[in-house]
Amino acid sequence: MPKSQIISKFLPTLLGIATTLIFGWAQFSDIPLLNALQQRAESMAYDLRLQAGITTEQTADSRIIIVDIDEKSLADEGRWPWPRNKIARLTDRLFDAGAIVVGYDLFFTEPERNMAQAIVQQLENSQPKAEQLINKLSKIAPQFDNDQHLADSLAGKDVTLGYLFHNENTAPVGQLPTPLQTLSTEQARRSGIKAMPNYTASLPLLQDSAAASGFVTIWPDPDGVIRRTPMLIRHGNHIYGSLSLNVARLYLFLDEVEINTSPIGNIDTVDSISLGGINIPTDGSGFALVPYKGPAGTFPYLSASDVLNGNIDTSSLEGAIVLVGTSAVGVADLVATPVDNIYPGVEVHANIIRSILDNDFPYQPSWADGANLIVTLGIGLALALLLPHLAPLTLLTTSVAMAAAVVFGNIWLWQEKGLSLALAWPLILILALTAVNITYGFLSENRKRSQLKNMFGQYVPPELVDAMSQTSENFGFEGESREMTVLFADIRGFTTLSEKLSPSELRTLLNRYFTHMTEIIFEHHGTIDKYVGDMVMAFWGAPLKNPEHAKHAIQAAMKMLERTAELKPILIAEGYPEIDIGIGLNTGLMNVGDMGSSYRRAYTVLGDNVNLGSRIEGLTKFYGAGLVVSETTMTGQDDFVFRRLDLVKVKGKTEAVKVYEPLCLKETATAELLDELQQHERGLDAYMKQNWMQAEQIFDQLKQQHPDTRIYALYQERINELRQRNIGSDWDGVYERREK
Repeated sequence: MPKSQIISKFLPTLLGIATTLIFGWAQFSDIPLLNALQQRAESMAYDLRLQAGITTEQTADSRIIIVDIDEKSLADEGRWPWPRNKIARLTDRLFDAGAIVVGYDLFFTEPERNMAQAIVQQLENSQPKAEQLINKLSKIAPQFDNDQHLADSLAGKDVTLGYLFHNENTAPVGQLPTPLQTLSTEQARRSGIKAMPNYTASLPLLQDSAAASGFVTIWPDPDGVIRRTPMLIRHGNHIYGSLSLNVARLYLFLDEVEINTSPIGNIDTVDSISLGGINIPTDGSGFALVPYKGPAGTFPYLSASDVLNGNIDTSSLEGAIVLVGTSAVGVADLVATPVDNIYPGVEVHANIIRSILDNDFPYQPSWADGANLIVTLGIGLALALLLPHLAPLTLLTTSVAMAAAVVFGNIWLWQEKGLSLALAWPLILILALTAVNITYGFLSENRKRSQLKNMFGQYVPPELVDAMSQTSENFGFEGESREMTVLFADIRGFTTLSEKLSPSELRTLLNRYFTHMTEIIFEHHGTIDKYVGDMVMAFWGAPLKNPEHAKHAIQAAMKMLERTAELKPILIAEGYPEIDIGIGLNTGLMNVGDMGSSYRRAYTVLGDNVNLGSRIEGLTKFYGAGLVVSETTMTGQDDFVFRRLDLVKVKGKTEAVKVYEPLCLKETATAELLDELQQHERGLDAYMKQNWMQAEQIFDQLKQQHPDTRIYALYQERINELRQRNIGSDWDGVYERREK
């Protein structure tokens, strides 16, 4: 196989493999644009997959209640921030109603001003000092210490306060809670948990009084949507837990949290967090996917003012976890999520807590990148090897089936196992590989069609070129041996005819004649080999294989004779001489291919059977037949009626061949014609048996009945000649034709 064909055969596969490797490399590339495109695509796929799993029948989870500092609360209780004694009263009301754990998605970072102390300070700076008033106010000042009131309320209750980690270059505010875990310097260096340098935490007084504190720091994805949240953050050598983690820990009456890690290279990546028997899967940095169960309002809401004023059914708080947040304009904590563009931040924590309690967490483990790479390479390599060998429709069907399998498999892992793997990137890869193969196929098809048109356009009809372009067969330049049928057609008496016409008239006549003959050959799936003077050479069975090449050749030859008969009176009326043609057909093995020199080449056939076809055409005038075919052409053609002509040895051949004259289709044969042929066969049988008298009688009778059929007179002449020669009993009936 030529090098160009080898390259052409394997190029689409190599392109597919290269595309797959590029996609695999892009998954770990540091190029910002690629990262952004990939993350954006995966985010969209993640959102669609998440939304598809949310049902309208989702019921509110009564285990988690959200107390909302809403517009109504501000209208009833005054503008925010509220005095901390009011927060203390709210805390007391919640626990009095039966709440188990209360989590504040609020910050208490600065001390609240004590009004009594403030007045005392002003009086001390005044002249003259009001000592008596200062003493009285100093005694009652503790009653106005709202921070202490809140601290007293928090004491002994399972309350978790919120605080914030950040990157701001400012002094730390407040006091951090006791860490979940303290690392050594080496452990901290290896830790994969996200580190934050600064914080804004609760007052030490409140921090010491609360049962726990948890950070509420959340980072959106680059598109501003909250899909994951940190469960752990490292500050220095200390690891701290989120608000949702600590609320769940208190609810489950647990004192410790177990952080499960695995070393990957030089990093200790987080695998999961254990709360008793509950496992919270995370990525390597300690982030968990937020398991949204519905849009905003999925959890029951109570207005904070209604709680303060006792306008609620306290049974709704019995045994519940309460999260206190705010949705009021100007102080609302609203974020964008996959399920809602305006979503209360407090519900993000609620979704995390619910999944912890249900032990039902989606996850994207630390090994997800490796799994995504394996999936990408597996799908890509499979399609790279398969698609180039498929027809366009099958290619598209296969690609759609592969994409459907990826989607259903990915959704099954998500819904049944909670595993989140890449979805968009494999689908984009499938689309890319499909596009690569379709584009290559289109360009290759156009190139192939152009090559075929350039090579065969002058030999075969356009529809045959199109049919050739639809197959994977290599029509080319390499010669091959193939069984085919060759046709030679010649204008009889062309030399005499050409002497009667001017060069211009002769050219016009030949062009007209060749146009009609070529049209017929093309209509019957033939290939024009060449025009030589008045001769047309054509063949069947190449470049496209044609199992009915002999039949189509006979049909074309009979049609050519019919068309020539139609042209005769028209040409005579126009002043041209009368024309007659003779056609010879032979079937057998022939060499076919693009042959010639480096200066000029042609797609042609060569071989002994081609030469025999030419010799058979030369017999047409001798036998007085318009069409003569060899026995190999006649064999198996049961749709036609043939007249056996002779057993003849043509010039240049050592073996005799049987030749026949196709007369018509069997279905159109008359009874008279069939009776004539039966007599003719009896005459030939007598002739071959040297029964000259019987043969002569039969051919004499046939000649009288059909005086225009030359073959009968020919056999009469031959019988007379053979009688005189007195041939022996070993005569084989072969007639040797010494002329071309």
